[in-house]
Order: sequence, then C-alpha cells, then structure tokens
Amino acid sequence: MEIHPFNFNLMKKSSRILILILVLSLIAVYFVPLWNISLEAPQYPEGLGMQIWLSKMTGDLNTINGLNHYIGMKTIQPDSIQELKYMPFIIGFIIMTGLIVFLFNKRTLLLSWIILIIITGIAGMYDFWLWEYDYGHNLDTTAAIIVPGMNYQPPLIGSKQLLNFTATSMPDTGGIIIFAVGITAVLILIYEYKFNKTQNVKN
Repeated sequence: MEIHPFNFNLMKKSSRILILILVLSLIAVYFVPLWNISLEAPQYPEGLGMQIWLSKMTGDLNTINGLNHYIGMKTIQPDSIQELKYMPFIIGFIIMTGLIVFLFNKRTLLLSWIILIIITGIAGMYDFWLWEYDYGHNLDTTAAIIVPGMNYQPPLIGSKQLLNFTATSMPDTGGIIIFAVGITAVLILIYEYKFNKTQNVKN
C-alpha cells in the first residue's frame, strides 16, 4: 500500500488533541508564578520568599531589599526589569505557534514548535542566571557588611548557603507547566515518528 506524501506528515487525532491541551495549559502560566526563591535563617523561622511571574515579582521584596542593602546588593525593582515586560509576549507567541501546529496538523510544525520551546527555555534560564549573577556579584563597596571574596548569587536551581541564610531557587507552578509541556511535546513527536515507521513496515 502506497502512502501519499501529504498524509505522511499528518499526525494522529489523539496527538492533535494532546497538543491542543498543551497549548491551552500554557494560558495558565499567566496566572501562576514561574519561579520561587526562598531564604531561610534562624532570625526568620517562617522564611522569606520571592516569586517571579511573567510580568511581576511578589513576596517579601521589601524585607529582602532591606537585608540586601546591608551587604551592598542592588535594590530589586520589578518595574526596571525588562524581561518582565516582554515575557508575556514570548509566551503568547509560543501559544499562537502551538495553535498553528494544531490547526495545520503537521509533524514538521510540531518539531519546529518543540525547537522554539527549547530555545526559549535555554535563553530564559541563561538570562535568569545573568540576572542572579549581576545582583550577587556587583556589590556596593561602601556597604555596611563586606565579606572579602564573598558573593551572594542564589543558585539557578537548588540550595546554597549565603552567610547565615540558605537560599533555595526552584521552578514554581508556571515553570513546571512549561517544562511539562516541552517534555510532553517531545514524547508526542517520538510517538508520531515511531507510529509512522510502524505503519510503513506494515505496508
């Protein structure tokens, strides 16, 4: 049985439905935090936290900025962070291209969408690392507390001891959703090509 070249690139109905679910789930990212940075110390038994959303930062910012002032770190000012202004548009573009994949139903488009998600994720993580590096290393030399050779960059993922504070940086609900969408999309693509290969063998 000969397979028509056009049908060769089409996805199964179940895959399309899953892709639509993935696309719609990304809408939730606008309403939940992407990342969470927490600080634990004996003088703060309940801990301090800072949540990073697509377009804002919430949490104990005033307290954290007050503590950071003594060690020479710059004040965290969400309004001055450019990434918070264009991240909603980036996610919007990913959602739009995901809908294109669903509507046009092509494996090659799914592959392109996955590559877009991966590149965006890597670029986002690198940009976040640079942001942490800047705040943790570029310190005021006239600060009240100066520890020679010490920097206060939080970990990208995981925990790190910073003086008497334990800083923990982990993805929050939004970050987990984006990661899960990317992984699931890859699994769908693998299934599609494996299914297509099996069909070719049978025919």
